[in-house]
Parts: sequence; C-alpha cells; structure tokens
Amino acid sequence: MEAAARAASDKHSEPKTYLNHETSVWEWLTTKDHKKIGIMYLVSLAVVFLVAGLLAMAVRLELMSPDFSIMSADQYNQTFTLHGIMMVFLFIVPSIPAILGNFVLPLQIGAKDVAFPRLNLASWYVYMAGGIMTVAALLIGQLDTGWTFYTPYSSQQGSAVIFMTAAIFVSGFASIFTGLNFIVTIHKMRAPGMTWNRLPLFIWGLYATSIVQVLATPVIGITMILLILEQTLQIGIFDPALGGDPILFQHFFWFYSHPAVYIMILPAFGIISELIATFSRQRIFGYRAIALSSVAIAMLGFLVWGHHMFVSGQSAISSIVFSLITYLIGIPSGIKIFNWVATMYKGSVWLQTPMLYALSFLFLFTIGGLTGIMVGVLAVDVHLHDTYFVVGHFHYVMMGGSVMALLGGMHYWWPKITGRMYSEMLGKIAAGLIFIGFNVTFFTQLVLGSQGMPRRYYEYVDRFAGLHQLSTIGSFILAAGLFLVLGYALHSLFYGKRAPQNPWAAATLEWTNVAAVPDPHNFTSTPLVTRGPYDFHKADEIFGGGDGQASGDGAGIDEDLLSPPEAAPAAPGDEPKQ
Repeated sequence: MEAAARAASDKHSEPKTYLNHETSVWEWLTTKDHKKIGIMYLVSLAVVFLVAGLLAMAVRLELMSPDFSIMSADQYNQTFTLHGIMMVFLFIVPSIPAILGNFVLPLQIGAKDVAFPRLNLASWYVYMAGGIMTVAALLIGQLDTGWTFYTPYSSQQGSAVIFMTAAIFVSGFASIFTGLNFIVTIHKMRAPGMTWNRLPLFIWGLYATSIVQVLATPVIGITMILLILEQTLQIGIFDPALGGDPILFQHFFWFYSHPAVYIMILPAFGIISELIATFSRQRIFGYRAIALSSVAIAMLGFLVWGHHMFVSGQSAISSIVFSLITYLIGIPSGIKIFNWVATMYKGSVWLQTPMLYALSFLFLFTIGGLTGIMVGVLAVDVHLHDTYFVVGHFHYVMMGGSVMALLGGMHYWWPKITGRMYSEMLGKIAAGLIFIGFNVTFFTQLVLGSQGMPRRYYEYVDRFAGLHQLSTIGSFILAAGLFLVLGYALHSLFYGKRAPQNPWAAATLEWTNVAAVPDPHNFTSTPLVTRGPYDFHKADEIFGGGDGQASGDGAGIDEDLLSPPEAAPAAPGDEPKQ
C-alpha cells in the first residue's frame, strides 16, 4: 500500500511535460501539439527508411557477383524502383522538415506552436494516405520504371504506375502544407526581440526550404496528374504514339526534382550550422552570408534542371547556359563550407556524437558537391551519364548530406525530444561505422562509374566484380552502423539517464528557456530575445536565469567550455553585431 501510494505521489508530483500530457492513442492521433506531430512523423519515416534500406541491401546483395542471383531481372528492376521512390519521395524530401522542423522550429523562435496546428496534423494524415497508396500500388501490379517514371515506358505500364503517381501527388500536399505553415510561423510568431538577424540558422534553412516546397511541389503534382490522364484518357501529352513529347516529361519532372534536392539539403545545412557553432563554442563565422546563401540556393535551384538532360537532345546553347548556372550554384554552397571551417578555427571543438556527424557531413557533402561540378561539365557528363558515377554522386549529396545531417540533428535534439541521454560510446562507434561503410559503398561506385559501369544493370562483365563486391561489403558495414543507432536509441528510451535541460551548453531558446522535456505549451512565459543565437560570450542564461533554469551540472562537459566572461546582453531594441 505504501509503495503504491508513493508511486501515485511521485506521478502526481512529476512535472507536466508534453510526453505525460494527453497520453491516450486517440489524443495522440488528434493532437495539435507540433512536438507530438513531429514524433508521429519520426515513427512513420523510420519505418519507410527501414523498408527502403532493406530493399537497397537486396540490390547490393544481388550485385555481389556477376553470376550470383537472389532475384530475377524483373524483380531487380522492381526492387531498385521501390527503393528510389520510397527513399526520395517518402523519406528524404519530408524527413528533416517533418521531424526536426516540426519539433524544433517553434521552440527556436519562442512560439508556443506553429501558425496552423490543424493544418500541421492534416499534413501527417495526408502523408500517411500517400504511404498507404504506395502500398496499394505494390499490391496491384509490378512497378519497374525507376523512380523517375520516364515516358514513354511509364505510359505503357498500367495501373501500378497510376496508383504510384497518385500516391506521389497526394504526399506532395503534405510538403505544401508544411511549407505554408513554416513560412507563416516564421513571419508572424517570433518572440519579441527575435529579429531576422537573430534567427538560428536552422530556421533560415527551413525558411528557404519552405519556399521551395510551396513553389516547386505543385509542378510534380501536375506532372503526375498529366501522366495519369494520358494513361486513362489516352490524351497525347508525353507518349509519342499519341502525339506527345517524352522530353516534355523530363522538363516537368526535373523542374521539380532538382529544387527537391534543395528541399532535402537546405534544412541539413541549417542543422550543420547549429552543430558546428555549439560544439566549437564559437559564434558562427559569416552569419549573414550563411543565411542569405540558403535563400540564394533556393532561388538558383529553379534554374538548373536542364543539367539532367545534357544527352536528351536539347539545344547546345541551352546546355551551355545550364552548365554555367550549375557552376554558379556551387558558390553559395562553397560559402557555407568555408564559413563552417572558419567557425571551427581556433574553437574549442568538442567531439561528441552530433559533432562527428557534422564533420562527416563536411567531408561527404564536399565530395558530393565536387562530383556534381564534374557532371555539370558538358564533355564529362556525356561519358558519365547513366553510370555508377551518377549513383555515387547522388548518394554523396543525399545520404552523405541530408541523412548524415538528420542523424546529427537527431542525436543533438534527442535529449530534448525524449528527456533521455543515449550511450555516447555507442554513438561514436556507430558514427564511425556509418562513415566507413558509406565511403566503402559509394566511393567504390564513383570508381565503377568512371570505368564505364552503367547503372541499373542486373548483370555486368567480370572486370567489375571486385569493385561490386567491395561496395556490397561497405553497404553491410553501413547497415550495421544504422542498426546500432536504432538499438541504442530504443535502449535510451527505457534505460537512458535523464537528460539535463541543456546538456550541450547550447545558446538557442529550445535549450536555454525550455525545461529538459518541454511543457505542452513550450514556454511558461514568452521569452524576450536580447542577443544572437550564437553569442556564447553573452549567454548568461545558458548557465542560469532562463525561464526553465539551466541544469547547472554540465552533463559531463569540460569546465573550460562553461566559463564565459561576465554576461553583457544587448538591449531589447538593439540589433546584434554580425
């Protein structure tokens, strides 16, 4: 009786958090709390990532040797098609905005929720509807078009293509809803004193991403609808047998899909800015340049779709223009890389797990960017087009960029999301396995492509066997690292140590003014912002004095990192110096 009474008393005295508030399944499914919606997206996207990853493993296993076979040629085509569709449209495009954007954005700008909470919940239901339609497409028939659905082949494949394109059309609305919500939230719901020059760079990344989501996603939706109309009503749009133009489909598809690359990578840039500033204990170098380069990338991203079509027969002058703009878009990306390195220069770099992923990102994304410039060269692209070089480049940008940043962000904000700490030792081991496995897998593919190995081939000549085997071994090392992350993340939920309010001694509002596990309404009182997001030398509230009060124990942080000079916060009306 006494034990039961003590447990009831402890439960009653436990502080109210978003995790112990409205905990029934129905309350979760009808919640308007941005944090819970972010977690529902996390679970949904984790399942998609697991399935798509297993499909990738099946592809690599099939390519282990020229004569080794675990599936037929048709099954191979279907496997890599589903892997591509699920990874691109159902995972990487929505991942960072839907998970970390939903959870972190209102906390970082001092808002109690997003501007349209019901629309936010609707976006998750729309995403789930798109996922269900994807499963229906798999059950209806075979889909072997590749993730690009190139016509005229896709125009002749029947009901499976119709259902899959409809699924992409529906899931696109989730991106549009999220983008609209974030734009309005950032414009209208910032805390007092949170000027544009005081926005965390993760918010700038989400803002630029939201612009692309709203402007570009309708294009892919319209393209999918036109493809469906052509199949069902026999209207000649893309199919030359009906008087259509298949190159028109490529223009429509890549006009969306290249900006979609920046939907995937721009929020990743924002995460890396947060990680490098926090774990270098340095004010971010060139704040305005990094912030505005995100907007520049978003705008220039609409002008380079034609570099996917250098061998499609487009005019020479068009190819030259697209090639030049491709070089141009490398400039704002380069600005970010150099500014991040400059931020770390003479900083007190703290090599915790999130920072390891940030450093991995710098290495991997730089390779992805440089190989992108290579295939932006007309003469080079003619030889490397549709080879494994393009596969390697694509994965260095998408997985080496977006997924690596997502992993870093999840480790960084995991204590705030769950209130628990994970095993730092296992985190570092997993980061090492992922980095090694990734490079063994995909750098090998760059070499394969440079030697002439075509992509999407079920069989290949013997001289490529050694490199394919090495790539497959790397994929298993990569998978081992990812499964280790899953294992210790689940373990931390039940057995992890309770997280302090600010384990990283970060300087943004979600750490300084929010309890260890956020309140259902985020803030007990609206914060007043008096400094920039990376003014560590001014941030007295990191070490006490914020609404939630900092932890004070440092969570094992080196004391040298926790001794800023006497705080000198700016006046509320002043602009922070850059």
